[in-house]
Amino acid sequence: VLRCLGIPTRVITNFNSAHDKNLNLSIDKYIDMSGNNLHLSEDSVWNFHVWNESWFIRRDLGSFYDGWQVLDATPQEKSKGIYQCGPASTRAIKEGDVNLDYDSPFVFAAVNADCVTWIRYSKKRKERIYSDTRKIGKFISTKAVGTNSRVDVTANYKYPEVKEISFKISYSQYKNCLMEDRKILVTAV
Repeated sequence: VLRCLGIPTRVITNFNSAHDKNLNLSIDKYIDMSGNNLHLSEDSVWNFHVWNESWFIRRDLGSFYDGWQVLDATPQEKSKGIYQCGPASTRAIKEGDVNLDYDSPFVFAAVNADCVTWIRYSKKRKERIYSDTRKIGKFISTKAVGTNSRVDVTANYKYPEVKEISFKISYSQYKNCLMEDRKILVTAV
């Protein structure tokens, strides 16, 4: 319909799409001390989810948020009392502006949520034992114009994940470094 009105529109597919039911920006899994799943969260991760993007000028939010806007025709949650999602600015999603209207927190979580595992010791005590910050929002894609090729638009939604760099130093290097900083004196026992 939007294309018929002359509004640029495209279909977007998000792989490993988070469904953050409680809007805490994480997908929480609770286990007991034996490792059994407790089913305390309604959060989930879908293999993929599809929505539309349309190109709008955002006078209501300011020109910084002009451009591609997320519109989900198949929302699973109510927004302001009805089943709707968007238009959420992809710029707002990328910048983490989750305090804006139009379901920005929900879309942000769909592409950026952390998957967190908790051990629940009691109703009042839980401990985070694992967090995966890279699982959600993979290969966010649209179809290329004029071909059947995939175009990766992940960079429109999120900054590149920071790669961990591991390195090893010898104990003597570590000891010398600490002594030079005069933070503590390390002695071998």
